[in-house]
Amino acid sequence: MSAPSAPETLQVVLVKAGRTKISYPARLLADDGTRITVSADWAGDGARDFGFVRFEPGDVFTEHYWRDRWYAVKEVRTGDGTLKGWYCDVTRPAVREGGELVCEDLDLDLWVSADGSQVIRLDEDEFAESGLADRDPAAARAATRALDELELLAGNGEFTGLVG
Repeated sequence: MSAPSAPETLQVVLVKAGRTKISYPARLLADDGTRITVSADWAGDGARDFGFVRFEPGDVFTEHYWRDRWYAVKEVRTGDGTLKGWYCDVTRPAVREGGELVCEDLDLDLWVSADGSQVIRLDEDEFAESGLADRDPAAARAATRALDELELLAGNGEFTGLVG
């Protein structure tokens, strides 16, 4: 009997304004041709406290990227498996090329707490200052629609079905 093979590793590359914002290894969990799901440990240096959630070493992110949607959803759990919530990045649709999964961050974000009591729109000021609306009005409209869709799903209690 042979030993099970190790899961495939992808390098997740988040790009912002034409530059790599962050890059980290992730374990490929699934790729159905539309949605790519990976698992990654917290890639930050030390803990990062946002006020509404704290990401720290040991946290595990199950990340869902779509080739046909303008967002990525990251389920965040502690090392012992306790759900913290979902961090959603508004992005251009993801592209998987070889061993890389590339996603362009469009500044808008949404946080949804584990119990759904907090649904927080983030970085709208950064989005407005980015100039995307002038450079690429269609992309800016798609980004705004994506954030609205995520907020609606969370508000209607339909959010967990999105990534289930």
